[in-house]
Amino acid sequence: MGEVLEGRAALIVIDLQQQVRAHPGFAEQVARVVHVVDACRAAGVPVVFTQKVHRRDLVDFGRELDGDEGLHGLKGDPGTELVEELRPRQGDHWIAKRRYSCFFGTDLEVLLRDLQVQTLLLVGGLTDVAVHYTFADARQRDYHVRVLEDCVVGSTVERHGAALSAMEHLQHGARRTSEDVLAALGSLAGPPG
Repeated sequence: MGEVLEGRAALIVIDLQQQVRAHPGFAEQVARVVHVVDACRAAGVPVVFTQKVHRRDLVDFGRELDGDEGLHGLKGDPGTELVEELRPRQGDHWIAKRRYSCFFGTDLEVLLRDLQVQTLLLVGGLTDVAVHYTFADARQRDYHVRVLEDCVVGSTVERHGAALSAMEHLQHGARRTSEDVLAALGSLAGPPG
């Protein structure tokens, strides 16, 4: 299954925006993600926040409205804002995006290369949408990808489970828990002294 952290890691906090608050289990998910973010910061693991933001004239939606999703992520709307508990601090990174994948049309790849990252830790939402698309693009770029299954939420329970299963099918060891990652981060700090 491989190590949780293969080489240098980065945490990608995907689209934890106000508009996702209505999903069941969201408050518990946010609390776990806050704990992981704090542990990453303490261990010197870069934290990258992404935020899906669309222009108000809708010119940048592309084919996104062809499915079940309605208008979302419009610049200036309260629902587009990152949740209060999970906003970048000094030393963190922030990337605006207009498509589901955090790689598509953004400078994430350049940032990760400059940070010399080999493992991506993915948290956020939605499991079957932005997390899955980002996972696929990261895998195609030969990253080790770890999806913290208790720190992601799907559009439905069924789609959440199916997306996690599909990601594990493509990369054994992709499905991890926040406890797995926290233990691995703890080992980075070394013995107290």
